[in-house]
Amino acid sequence: MNRPMNRVVITGMGTINALGKSVPETFAAMAEGRCGIDTINIRDVERLSVQIGGQVRGFDPEEHFNRQQIALYDRFTQFTMLAAKEALAQSGLEFHGLLADEAGAIFGTAGGGVNTWDENYRTVYEDGKNRVHPFVVPKLMNNAAASHVSMEYNLKGPSYSVSTACASSNHAMGQAFHMVRSGASRAMVTGGSEAMLSFGGVKAWEGLRVMSKDACRPFSANRNGMVQGEGAAVFVFEELEHARKRGAEILAEVVGFAMSSDAADIVMPSKQGAARAVRGALRDGGINPSEVGYINAHGTGTAANDKTECAVVADVFGSHADKLMISSTKSMHGHLIGGTGAVELLACIMALRDGIIAPTIGYEEPDPECALDVVPNVAREARVDTVLSNAFAFGGLNAVLALKRF
Repeated sequence: MNRPMNRVVITGMGTINALGKSVPETFAAMAEGRCGIDTINIRDVERLSVQIGGQVRGFDPEEHFNRQQIALYDRFTQFTMLAAKEALAQSGLEFHGLLADEAGAIFGTAGGGVNTWDENYRTVYEDGKNRVHPFVVPKLMNNAAASHVSMEYNLKGPSYSVSTACASSNHAMGQAFHMVRSGASRAMVTGGSEAMLSFGGVKAWEGLRVMSKDACRPFSANRNGMVQGEGAAVFVFEELEHARKRGAEILAEVVGFAMSSDAADIVMPSKQGAARAVRGALRDGGINPSEVGYINAHGTGTAANDKTECAVVADVFGSHADKLMISSTKSMHGHLIGGTGAVELLACIMALRDGIIAPTIGYEEPDPECALDVVPNVAREARVDTVLSNAFAFGGLNAVLALKRF
């Protein structure tokens, strides 16, 4: 006998990123079309050819965590803990008894504790020391953020991390959605984080030759690459009736999710693979393509990604593609790699709740291969009832979420 599928809603959200240290700050920056990308302040930055990024400014871990926590929390975990605190406070959920037993934390990250790797490689290779801190392994492991959130909030159910490059957050949130929809859990804490803005982290990305040295300009004909960002966003996904019974404020409804593999190339995107994920999310959510009003694009600002993604939208939506709004907020906060889908889900919620469509800033020249309404440079007021959030990752791994106004 098949169990009925539960409806899944979002009852809490939190973030820290280059645009703001909270959701209200981030919404305000997105609505203003503010750019959070600037010269990065890291050790040995002068040895990098790419010296810009969406860095979290004015962040002092000692203002938020004690010495014991700092010894265990890499920067990506610190970001996750702060975003989780905001999200859980908004949701008002507390985890005890059976609810605690079934609730968990699923987070996406591509690199995990990159700063910890970087610092300790320096210690043993550059400084020639033979000892590292005894907590290096638990600090750098990809599941550290999920584990610490589970411990902090008494989440005793399924908790783990997902690592699928730039689709990590969307995959993680999709898994959380499935958990709640299936009845395996009434509430899940989910999202993603990344903190790769260290010398080694940026140097590795430089090697791919996909990075811009001046700005992220998605869909603009003169775009010249992506820009890294850092930060986290965390959400509470909850079963609708459970949220209603406790009088929770409902921010949006998650209605569909799909994943696909290109099975083609390790770095070049595939129109067919991405289109399968978009169509799958629409099908999963019972959504007619004509219902979709806004898509938060993967929109990295590379030539290959942007034209492929526009071709996907044109293919899947047909004549409706011209009526859609599609924007890339990476132009403002940078590409948070494994954490990017989580921060971008905030733009989707802002569109549904506030009727404000975040713009694609840095747009200077129309590209015939990206001839869609990319909401250039200025945010737009518009009522939308259904939105998609795209994530198309290296490795050919795609994950698309569909949300509706509640």
